[in-house]
Amino acid sequence: MRNISDIIEQYLKGILHESPEGTIEIQRNDLADQFSCVPSQINYVISTRFTLEKGYLVVSKRGGGGYIRIQRIELPQHAAIHEHLQQTIGESMDQTVAEGLIYQLEEARFVSKREASLMRAAISRECLMIKLPYRDELRARLMKAMLISLLGR
Repeated sequence: MRNISDIIEQYLKGILHESPEGTIEIQRNDLADQFSCVPSQINYVISTRFTLEKGYLVVSKRGGGGYIRIQRIELPQHAAIHEHLQQTIGESMDQTVAEGLIYQLEEARFVSKREASLMRAAISRECLMIKLPYRDELRARLMKAMLISLLGR
């Protein structure tokens, strides 16, 4: 059985997918009532599963009539992907950012679930057992090489 965070995430992704603009505005308290949970659970889901690294822009307006706006950020098309990778990855990349990029690429269906799993394994700190900052530099080079290979097909 899935937990409440997974259910809320899937619900929000579903309504985002149906939105022609790729943007939704929600009332935190209304959503908490809908799922019979505390509003902080909604905050948790949004802050951990709808991050910039995962391809989402979140804007929160507090107070009466406040809302949370979630917008899906689309990856550039194949023609601009190399430039995007160079800007996104740079010369160094920590594991959290790398995993976020892999997640975004998987969600956008640029890479398969299997390819994403292989990439996560290759860039993990358990695999790259060298000291910082060399580990983050090696991770960036590996990510670029894997993505250029995969996306160049």
